[in-house]
Amino acid sequence: MEDLRQGTWFVKVLAFALDDYVTQVDASYFRGKYPDLPPDAIVQARIRMAANYAAIEGGMSALAYNGAFAATLGSGGGASPLTLPVGGAAFVVDTSYTSYLQLRMAYDISVLYGIPLDHRDPEDLWRLVRIAVGIKVGEVGTGAALKGVPVVVRPALRRIFSGSTLAAAKGLPVVGKHLLQRNIVKIGLPVVGVPLTVAVNRWTTSVIGHQAARAFRTEARILEAASRLVASTPHHEELAWTMWLVMHADADVTENQRLLLHHLTRQAAAAGGTAAIFDELRVVIEVDEATVLARLDAIEGDRSAIYTAAVLAAAVDGKTHVPELQRLERIAGHCGSDFDGNVVKAKAREWR
Repeated sequence: MEDLRQGTWFVKVLAFALDDYVTQVDASYFRGKYPDLPPDAIVQARIRMAANYAAIEGGMSALAYNGAFAATLGSGGGASPLTLPVGGAAFVVDTSYTSYLQLRMAYDISVLYGIPLDHRDPEDLWRLVRIAVGIKVGEVGTGAALKGVPVVVRPALRRIFSGSTLAAAKGLPVVGKHLLQRNIVKIGLPVVGVPLTVAVNRWTTSVIGHQAARAFRTEARILEAASRLVASTPHHEELAWTMWLVMHADADVTENQRLLLHHLTRQAAAAGGTAAIFDELRVVIEVDEATVLARLDAIEGDRSAIYTAAVLAAAVDGKTHVPELQRLERIAGHCGSDFDGNVVKAKAREWR
């Protein structure tokens, strides 16, 4: 309970879930465990397994809480001192164990799709946490932890989180607060707590697993596309500049576009290029279209691969905007390619 008050519980779960695990689980581990299955099938198997474990644990934790609650009712309140530690322990176990399961599940999925994350890198770690916990931008509200809980249930929950404990819970870090608010309702419901917690644990773990699968599978597709683009032309610098020009057309670079450029520059460097080639790209604020088009005009030979990359840069986020299409049309003219807005829009639909 002290870890819950201080918000350190999630940090400890994070370390426990990943520190040794990431050194043991890699692509070869899954090849040995599932030698005849493709990545998509293994991912679904891991999601189902995690959801089943979460459901079983949820039922056990809710049963412990409901047993303490029933004892309190049967004794006319005499067993109420037992309710707080048992109920609190059940809540902590449920919240921490489901978080542990979902973190490992998300990491498994990243490895299976060839996107292993470095848990020592803050950006990679936050991305894993965001996916594993199911946090979306702006999702964690500012309301009280008991907001939305039926009125008749609130007294029972306040026996677990009362006074200074509830006030401390509201002040947890964003992830801990999110998990507290999400889990406090299900386990504290008398009578229906067991089936509800089983169902919610199974459902949330399955949803998070499928969200992780979509995210990492999309990035795996982006990585493969970046590799093909790098192999299609030796003009890697012009490739990157043209893609950045398209991405910047509407002044809103999406996550998929950022990942595409990131993987393209890394693949280009791995193919024998030097990091210095992209130094100017890294620091530029406003891309000058005339300069980029002049670079394209200076290329001798076939430039169609660069236009293909430009189309992908516009389509990879699953939608296209008028400024992107206008810029693509001008790029097509300098690459000797035919521009067709309908083809670009069809390409975007493939990435939704």
